[in-house]
Amino acid sequence: MEFMSAFRVCASGLAAQRAKMDVIVSNLANINTTRTPEGGAYRRKTIVFSSEPVNGSFNDVLRMVKVEGIMEERDSIRMVFDPAHPDADSKGIVAMPDINTVVEMADMITANRAYEACITAFDATKSMALKALELGK
Repeated sequence: MEFMSAFRVCASGLAAQRAKMDVIVSNLANINTTRTPEGGAYRRKTIVFSSEPVNGSFNDVLRMVKVEGIMEERDSIRMVFDPAHPDADSKGIVAMPDINTVVEMADMITANRAYEACITAFDATKSMALKALELGK
């Protein structure tokens, strides 16, 4: 049934946007973290999406979202002069995460809107399936 394929596409979009929101929240939560288990300051993370076809539907027109991975940005450290900080080096320089709150909030709004669009598509597909069942009565 093709409705199930549409539901799978919507579900993959919801899961992908949820994962993106988790990465954004992690970035915001660690905006001042100077120590990590790996050593050094927290590095901004980004999520990588890809698409994959839904098997057997509309000649591969429908595509699902797949989370390929979460990557750390290499150049996401800024050096700040703060001799009173416990992680300051001998010159008073502290390695801090270079995370822009405005960028993270804009990404969060985008992820939220994409999540809402997936929910709208899911509801529309559900309504069409229910109408099709009513026609069959």
